[in-house]
Amino acid sequence: MEKEQIQSLLQRLETLGGFLDPEGRAKRKAVLEQERLDPGYWDNPEAAQATEKAISVEKGWLEAWDQVKTHAENVETLQLMEAEEGDDLKEEIEAELAALAPLVEDLELKSLLNAADDHRDAILTINPGAGGTESQDWADMLVRLYTRWGERNGYTVQLLEYQDGDVAGIKSASLAIRGEYAYGYLKSESGVHRLVRISPFDSSGRRHTSFSSVFVYPEIDDTIEVEMKPDQLEMQTFRSGGKGGQNVNKVETGVRLIWTGELSDGRNERVVAECTEERSQLQNRDRAMTMLKSRIYQLELQIQEAAKNAVEGSKKKIEWGSQIRSYVFQPYTMVNDHRTETKITDVQSVMDGDLEEFIKAFLMSEAS
Repeated sequence: MEKEQIQSLLQRLETLGGFLDPEGRAKRKAVLEQERLDPGYWDNPEAAQATEKAISVEKGWLEAWDQVKTHAENVETLQLMEAEEGDDLKEEIEAELAALAPLVEDLELKSLLNAADDHRDAILTINPGAGGTESQDWADMLVRLYTRWGERNGYTVQLLEYQDGDVAGIKSASLAIRGEYAYGYLKSESGVHRLVRISPFDSSGRRHTSFSSVFVYPEIDDTIEVEMKPDQLEMQTFRSGGKGGQNVNKVETGVRLIWTGELSDGRNERVVAECTEERSQLQNRDRAMTMLKSRIYQLELQIQEAAKNAVEGSKKKIEWGSQIRSYVFQPYTMVNDHRTETKITDVQSVMDGDLEEFIKAFLMSEAS
């Protein structure tokens, strides 16, 4: 790495330190930890858990900053030794820089996650567009993609709802991806995804274009109140089917909750959430309720953003002209994000969950 590149990397780190304010974070962490000494700290479990989560967030930032700072100091020390003693320490410097560069990039990316709900877990709902079996298979491929992304990044992935397609693929599916900043990273995936390939379901071997929608919203917790009146709720039960084992196929364990009410902008809305993957009806009902509240919360967030003219409209038709990203398998290979014009030719790596370039480009474009 050239000296100019090294200097540029260290300057980025200096800028990042000013933005992250590690001293301020250390003080906030100390104040929060002081609250633990209160004898009645756990009398209010919800407040205590919120404090514990806040401590964990600050601790995570500080540990990441310390790790980056240690490598940066090692680089500067080695450079000084090389200049003063005349030793050839190029290999040692390169090794430290190889460790430092990705840490700086990760921290820069994470620093862009500063919206109120970015730290929350994420729920993804995936639905095929028009096109029958081909679109349903594409929707199932997206379920696999996001499952792989979650697993390779250390998140917990839970299948909440899965409805098999008539021939192949799915009619709908919902995933919960839990871990630090899951929603902040995955909010970039909301929109219509377009697939171009030679269909395995076409005996003539023709190329087909398919569409599926991905809707990502933050999973709410007890710190957020969502008011729902009993007369606004309807519960339906059904046999789950699909990937839940024999029990869910024999009894009505699947739960569908339907909320019909008025949002804060006066608009009447019908919101549906269902869960099929737990073994008991009670568990599915609790999970469906969390999903329902999260969706209503997301709708209210969209209303607030629309008032600031900062929402792009998440309810586009699943068809031509509305896609956020195209995945082309034939006649060439290319994944193109139409919002940032980020292009990757290795389609298989993307389908295996490598979304980092797309996520980074989206977050940077939003920040700018």
